[in-house]
Amino acid sequence: MKAINLKKKYDAFSKTWHPHQIAQVDDMQVILAKIQGEFVWHSHDNEDELFQVLKGTLYMQFRDRTEVVKEGEIIVVPKGVEHNPSTKNNEVVHLMLFEKLTTAHTGKVRHTRTITEYPKI
Repeated sequence: MKAINLKKKYDAFSKTWHPHQIAQVDDMQVILAKIQGEFVWHSHDNEDELFQVLKGTLYMQFRDRTEVVKEGEIIVVPKGVEHNPSTKNNEVVHLMLFEKLTTAHTGKVRHTRTITEYPKI
């Protein structure tokens, strides 16, 4: 058991839309990601997802609206809800996510941005 320095972890990677696992808590994983631009519409049939914005502003698109999630805020996307995370004005946003180990990156959607294994840092 050691403290995890989030700044050092973010400094360890630069690629956007490429999540990295930093911890595991029971059947949950803690993930860091840098995002920029628009992702891909997807949902997770059996898992909720929690997004915490550590730096920047996240625009969580839903089919009927967009929620603006600012630095220091969280949003929980319930299982089965189609969503598309994005940023504006070329901003790189830092996120911490909490999700089950079984959560597929883009749900059932296969896309060039789909990652099947998250590197552990």
